[in-house]
Amino acid sequence: MGVPRRISRDTPLAELTLRKYEKPSLKGRELVRKLCLSVGLLQPGDSRDVVVDVFLVLLESREELTSVEVEQKVVESREKEGLPLLGIAPSNIRRQLLRLRDLFFVEKVANTYRIAEHETLSALFKEKVESFLLGATVRRVKEYLEAVDKEFPAKRQVL
Repeated sequence: MGVPRRISRDTPLAELTLRKYEKPSLKGRELVRKLCLSVGLLQPGDSRDVVVDVFLVLLESREELTSVEVEQKVVESREKEGLPLLGIAPSNIRRQLLRLRDLFFVEKVANTYRIAEHETLSALFKEKVESFLLGATVRRVKEYLEAVDKEFPAKRQVL
């Protein structure tokens, strides 16, 4: 028997979901909700949308917030909007903060959170997501395309 082949894991190094919607015409929470849908933080039809409130709280805040302060403000925001208090457990708030950090929109400074570098979201997206994450992902997909083309050369007839 030969040497057993090592199977690589199917765990992605990075993952990015982008969706195109109509031009923005919404305001407030609904605008942030559509942004979350657009960048894959929220799935279409998902009723568990506390990430929207976490993001909104950080966008509205002029100061850095601890996860406990984010949680308190999320509760206030959801009560004000008449939304059910679902997904507000401290562990879930921290998980949503991590998801926002993974997209480079939020950064952790000591034990507080803020919009990264006090920068605009469009600048953060262009610098971190579009240039870095998307560029690196597209390059890697192209490497796979080239490897498959090399492994399975085209044998198609030209008409």
